[in-house]
Amino acid sequence: MSRRPRKDVPAQGAGRPTVSVCRGCCCGTEKIPGVDHAAQLARLRSGLEGAATVRAVECLDACEQGNVIVVQPSAEGRRAGGRPVWLGLVNDEHAEQDIVTWAAAGGPGLADAPDILDLYVFKPSRRVSAGLDG
Repeated sequence: MSRRPRKDVPAQGAGRPTVSVCRGCCCGTEKIPGVDHAAQLARLRSGLEGAATVRAVECLDACEQGNVIVVQPSAEGRRAGGRPVWLGLVNDEHAEQDIVTWAAAGGPGLADAPDILDLYVFKPSRRVSAGLDG
């Protein structure tokens, strides 16, 4: 073990929630018809600019729930008990706006999600969620 003092450098966006938008093998493709996937990502980024980190990620391996979005708590939200919330079948602008409203208010641990988002919440397998829950 090193005797040098540890420098805690917060990760980019550590003070803000992170919204991970699946854009892998099914989500974000023509496999989910009737959705302008590029516009969806652009609306999330625009709506959350300065309030949350929005990132497109590779396949989250929950294809049956596509389009999948995971709202991860900020460091403060995690300390308050917030955990990543997996949302599936996010294929309409109303759900996107509810996600924007919630994440902009602080996200998991700091703000209550709009009740309607309960319809989108799902629990992925432990194997699938391990990459984002860490």
